[in-house]
Amino acid sequence: MGRWFARALLGEGLRVIIAGRDRVKLEKAAGELGCRAASSKEAVKQADAVVLSVPVNSFEDIAREIAPYVKPEQYIFDITSVKARPIEAMHRYFSGCRILGTHPMFGPGAESIAGQRFVLTPANDVEESLAAQLRGFLEARGACVAIMSPLQHDELMGVVLGLAHFIALVSADTLLSLGSLKEAGEISGTSFRLLLTLAKAVLSEDPDFYSSLQMNLPNMAGIEQLFREKTDYWLNLVREQDGAHFAERMRYLRNQFEREDADFSAAYKNLYKLAD
Repeated sequence: MGRWFARALLGEGLRVIIAGRDRVKLEKAAGELGCRAASSKEAVKQADAVVLSVPVNSFEDIAREIAPYVKPEQYIFDITSVKARPIEAMHRYFSGCRILGTHPMFGPGAESIAGQRFVLTPANDVEESLAAQLRGFLEARGACVAIMSPLQHDELMGVVLGLAHFIALVSADTLLSLGSLKEAGEISGTSFRLLLTLAKAVLSEDPDFYSSLQMNLPNMAGIEQLFREKTDYWLNLVREQDGAHFAERMRYLRNQFEREDADFSAAYKNLYKLAD
């Protein structure tokens, strides 16, 4: 994602300097991007704005490392998928800087900013103003932007990312344990292809990154325990051959979705089009 943002900012005509701990990878990336590579110290000292694209588990170490070189009024953004802890660290280490937590809700395969979702997480009035400016910049380029508190972001990501990834991994583990993945894929319908698409999408990503999300998003154990309880409920209906209650509960859930989500029917149809 650091490489993606470097490319996007270069496309805006900005001067970009990249830094990283692996010098070989850094020089290779700089050559491919057509920008300068430097040490973290030199890059931060020369920058008007710093974008931190590092794993959440090492975020505080990086913040501590560059803290002596940041300048008052410098812009500092992070693009981690967890917000409360990184933002607290930025406030602690970058006093006097203009700080804003951001979360691009897409991966490095995205072609451009247009059509992508961003979440901005200001923690005070100054950051609210900066978020409004960045929102204007992003929306002018076709992005969809939401603004919320760091805590609200992390609580929602437990469902949006954490639960979705958890379901994908458990599904992949189950499918492989059954030993019929290839045969099932050859005769699959739309529902199975959707499940397979989700499983493949998660498995194709960096395991350390996904592990970090599961360990750092708040209340993940509680959310996944609730999922387990719901799984047990549906399992018992099947085990007891209680088809009447199965159908009744499914109708109830459909009605609830229709009340909660005005686009339920359209979203359902679009998902099936995506699978096809």
